[in-house]
Amino acid sequence: MFVLGIESSCDETGVALVESGTSGLPRLAAHALHSQIAMHQAYGGVVPELASRDHIRRVLPLTQQVLSEAGHGLGDVDVVAYTRGPGLAGALLVGAGVACALGAALGKPVLGVHHLEGHLLSPFLSADPPEFPFVALLVSGGHTQLMRVDGVGRYALLGETIDDAAGEAFDKSAKLMGLPYPGGPWLAKLAEQGDATAFKLPRPLLHSGDLDFSFAGLKTAVLTQARKLGDDLEARKADLAASTQAAIVDVLLKKSLAALEQSDLKRLVVAGGVGANRALRAQLDAACARRGVRVHYPELHLCTDNGAMIAMAAAMRLQCGLQAPTDRYAFDVKPRWPLASLGAPEPQFG
Repeated sequence: MFVLGIESSCDETGVALVESGTSGLPRLAAHALHSQIAMHQAYGGVVPELASRDHIRRVLPLTQQVLSEAGHGLGDVDVVAYTRGPGLAGALLVGAGVACALGAALGKPVLGVHHLEGHLLSPFLSADPPEFPFVALLVSGGHTQLMRVDGVGRYALLGETIDDAAGEAFDKSAKLMGLPYPGGPWLAKLAEQGDATAFKLPRPLLHSGDLDFSFAGLKTAVLTQARKLGDDLEARKADLAASTQAAIVDVLLKKSLAALEQSDLKRLVVAGGVGANRALRAQLDAACARRGVRVHYPELHLCTDNGAMIAMAAAMRLQCGLQAPTDRYAFDVKPRWPLASLGAPEPQFG
């Protein structure tokens, strides 16, 4: 069975083809991705209307590219999967509309996928896939969550952010330092040249006794420190970047270790864009190795939003019989959609 996956939740258009059998993990046949970073840089952030229009331009050429690379045609596709939510409403509607139109034209069923479930299951596309159960640290865009994962669709929320997520803390702090959009990768790169102990920045909720996160206070502390530095900010920017990154990584590390201890599990999955951060990976690897814990990540090129994770999530749900695709081509999207609500199969709209 071939599953075509379409991702269009924000500022990346992703398409992928995954081959799934009755047993074993589904296999990625081909994928293609277009990032809108260059377009949004002039505005310092994502402009939803521009994002939607660009998805419209990109999704069909990317689909043709993926099928060509995989050596297959549209007629070989058995299911068309798409990101149903969460994300930008207009952007989600593009992917959903194209997927349902393709499904109707081909006479093939469609399946709406949860964006965060895509991230959560993306490490199964790697050369070192995890095994259930595990603790998952989801650090994607506006989401920072710790989940206990006992199987596909079996997710228990352990803790989440109560305000800014880790990715937002990276991006907003970078913007305060005058770094280009998207700020997170720029801050991480600059941090490699700085002293992580140069500035004493807060670690919000680090000793709260629960597994929730809060990064808004850190952003405020970075703003205060930048203003204190004044004209010296440029000379000390690398130190401030390194100190900011250290604060974020420290919180993610300690909370993840606490989640593992509370869950009595020895396997950790890290997924989402922030999961590509080198400092986070290095510290998690070292701390988990000391505790006999296995850590799994997506391949670096699959950390950001992509169609492969959507096709994979759809294939895994279908393979375990958790959700059936539908040949009803009316659709809705869910800009806000808690991952923990995925327990039981949900009927498609229409």
